Amino acid sequence: MAAYECAGETDEWFTPRYIFDAIGLRFDLDPASPVGGPRHVPCDAYLTPLDDGLTAVWPAGCLVWLNPPFGHQRHKRAWLRRFFDHGRGIALVPDRTSAPWFQEFAPLADAICWVAPKIKFERPDGTRGESPGTGTALLAAGDVAAAALDRCGLGMVTGRR
Repeated sequence: MAAYECAGETDEWFTPRYIFDAIGLRFDLDPASPVGGPRHVPCDAYLTPLDDGLTAVWPAGCLVWLNPPFGHQRHKRAWLRRFFDHGRGIALVPDRTSAPWFQEFAPLADAICWVAPKIKFERPDGTRGESPGTGTALLAAGDVAAAALDRCGLGMVTGRR
């Protein structure tokens, strides 16, 4: 997830390794990686805010891991629009089912894993955070990603497979 700093604080949080172990895929690209690269994301290439992963080229057919900034819904919409236009990968998002952006993009997913229990994300120093106020969902685009969510065991999986 990209970092946004305010008064010396950061909202940079890392997805724990067990999520990737359960998914069991190696990704080609992480376009929303923090500066310094991903901590646990098994991927071959990553883009940071310095690279502007939202507008950079995502090679056709590459398998994308997307943990976009959780900020304003306008930003989530831009990242998710780009993700679903690309059509191949897994995106981690807050499971805000009544939010307009969620209502817009969840129907585009080939599968959704409703992660349970809530993910305790890692701080930049490696310590785990407390249980977040909201849960998360993994959205799959494409058959490879949907099959990975079907077998991951991270929560209930729904979708149109």
